[in-house]
Amino acid sequence: MPDLSPALPDERRALLEAARRVHVVGVGGSGMSAIARVLVGMGFEVSGSDAHDSATLERLAAAGVDVRVGNYPEAAEGADLVVSSTAVPADDPDIDAARRSGVTTWSRAELLSAVCATKRTIAVSGTHGKTTTSAMTAVVLSELGWRPSWIVGSEINGFGPGGHWDPGGDWLVVEADESDGTFTTLPAYAAVVTNVDADHVEFYGSVEALEAEFVRFAAQAGALSVVCADDPGARRVVETLLGVPVHALPRRPPVVTYGTSPSAGVRVEDVDMNGAGSRFAVRVGGVAPPGDGPNPESPLGSSQAGLSGAGSGGSGVVEVVLEVPGAHNVLNAAAVVTLVAMLGASPARVGEAVRSFRGVARRFERRGDVGGVVFVDGYDHLPGEVAAAIATAKLGTWSRVVVVFQPHRYSRTEALWAQFGACFAGADVVVITGLYPAGENPRPGVDERLIFDALRAANPEIEAYHSASLSDTAGLLARILKPGDLCLTLGAGDVTEVGEMVIAALGGRQS
Repeated sequence: MPDLSPALPDERRALLEAARRVHVVGVGGSGMSAIARVLVGMGFEVSGSDAHDSATLERLAAAGVDVRVGNYPEAAEGADLVVSSTAVPADDPDIDAARRSGVTTWSRAELLSAVCATKRTIAVSGTHGKTTTSAMTAVVLSELGWRPSWIVGSEINGFGPGGHWDPGGDWLVVEADESDGTFTTLPAYAAVVTNVDADHVEFYGSVEALEAEFVRFAAQAGALSVVCADDPGARRVVETLLGVPVHALPRRPPVVTYGTSPSAGVRVEDVDMNGAGSRFAVRVGGVAPPGDGPNPESPLGSSQAGLSGAGSGGSGVVEVVLEVPGAHNVLNAAAVVTLVAMLGASPARVGEAVRSFRGVARRFERRGDVGGVVFVDGYDHLPGEVAAAIATAKLGTWSRVVVVFQPHRYSRTEALWAQFGACFAGADVVVITGLYPAGENPRPGVDERLIFDALRAANPEIEAYHSASLSDTAGLLARILKPGDLCLTLGAGDVTEVGEMVIAALGGRQS
């Protein structure tokens, strides 16, 4: 595990502030491109390299980043600092050139911890929902006039790119990635935990070890931790956090839970969902401090509020109209409402601000239509995420829900294939495509057919297909899709291209 010495973020901050030129390796990735934009906003000279050309690189060039497709070792040699993600191999020519020239090399997490040390940081984590929740937090704080900066792993629909720096603001919203354990290195003023599901077990060794790191993440927040009461894993995190002696933790901030559960300190009530969004109430009275602006010194309630339900009374009710669909997004919005109310915003203004959120790219994102068929794309790749996406689709008025799912990683498929069978319930047609390896080597007996067989065993009534390549999948869809259908492509790989392939083949228009 990484060194969690409290002094490290400030030491890194000093190193970062002494730098002038920063080179970003793998800059085309969503998380790295957001960081590159933030570095430009902070006043650094930023260069970057990526293995593939993309629209992201074009946008970064327009934003002032000196980008190159392929390696850019001379930029690395001339930089004061070189940053790369875990996806970049250790023998990458840019990294090698930096090391030979004596240039400091950092991981993405090391840079992120330095940036977080410069502002009052809100770190949002969870097995799923963290991108949407962090993006929504950024939008709400912006609408409230708090001038946040943010680093989010996706573009924010109708709002801007995933990276933004406001030199005049005090707040930074960060999507905190739990996949490699580095989220506990971020110096956070407030922490949000949306859920804790069985994932990344190969890295952590067990679900219990994963949950222990979420306890650590929540315990290290300087002022507040906001945790979902509806999720069993997140509830265990709260129970463990409040049950551990204080002297055994870095600190223990006030913990406030949210959700529809009777145990939640902040309750979600009167939920009315439809295919386009939802209306609901969030009862924060008795927990949230009053005020119209950020009030980080205000009392945040008892550290036991989340478990006892204390503070759920009172008249402070936030009426929320959410313009993105799905029960999971109701909880994501409740997390944001709870957080921002705890930080001192007035309930009425928070409710108005949430309505401005229009979602993020690749989260139930409408991509186009042709011949009466609507195409929606999602990044969902875990069993719970797939089930939530299908449940959201069923809220619409489509005649059939046709799901295309691309399994992600050999390790994840090997660990979770049996759980995928039941998650497709509610779909009318499911197409399982070839597995996306994400850089992993093949494993004997592990491929997409494990999930296909689990799907057929659990849901014999579903019309199911197996198609090994994306081109074959697009051809299959062109034959079986009918007017009135929703075609829902799901996965963290390149399955996002399928909808555009079908639209192009059938002569449709992209919206």
